[in-house]
Amino acid sequence: MPINYARRLTDRKRTKRANRQLGLSLAFVAGAANAGGFLAVQQYTSHMTGIASSMAGNLALGSTELALGGLGGLLSFVAGAITSTLLVNFSRRRRLHGQYALPLLLEALLLLCFGVLGTRLMEIPGFYIPLTVMLLCFSMGLQNAIITKISNAEIRTTHITGMVTDIGIELGKLIYVNRSAFPNQEPVRANRERLRINALLVGCFLVGSAIGAFGFSHFGFLSTVPLAALLMLLAALPILDDLRLSWWLWRRSR
Repeated sequence: MPINYARRLTDRKRTKRANRQLGLSLAFVAGAANAGGFLAVQQYTSHMTGIASSMAGNLALGSTELALGGLGGLLSFVAGAITSTLLVNFSRRRRLHGQYALPLLLEALLLLCFGVLGTRLMEIPGFYIPLTVMLLCFSMGLQNAIITKISNAEIRTTHITGMVTDIGIELGKLIYVNRSAFPNQEPVRANRERLRINALLVGCFLVGSAIGAFGFSHFGFLSTVPLAALLMLLAALPILDDLRLSWWLWRRSR
């Protein structure tokens, strides 16, 4: 049962329930990576709003070097989204089981490299901070693009502004008092399921952030290794299914 459950989360055959469960897992990872990244380089890397604002502010203040660093993070996030889209479409055209798992595997490898090599990168002056920001932004772009494609833009995982906005909208509907003075108008009704999933996503992001901050403050860069392991676990089964199928077809063709 656990194997089939893990396979459903990233297999090409999608259900709304699997999309949401995968979204919760990725929101946890995004929160942990974002908090750990902040402790590593004093900059959040999961949302582009703050990076774009700081980039513009630094440019206005004449801090060209900091503005270029922000631009590097922004472009890295875009590059991650582009890479995720290329991997998904490449795999989809070939009807691979791992079409949604490949970007997650790439993200896992990047986080694993960061966790193992982070201490050595710190020894390179002027290189560590921009590389770390670009790597984490690229990873977040990968992740956000994959869950956006899977859920048809219903779910985001790397930033919670939209989720909190949706929560506020649904809570506003929930507490609205429908009066009977307008019988021809439909009553205002909250989408309770949407409210629930967004609250869970925000909760997973916050829990991930707390654990990521705790892990990095106590274990340093190695705290990203469990995050990489979780992503590898999510991605492994569909990719193994494709490898087994490829092996079977190769043996049959001989």
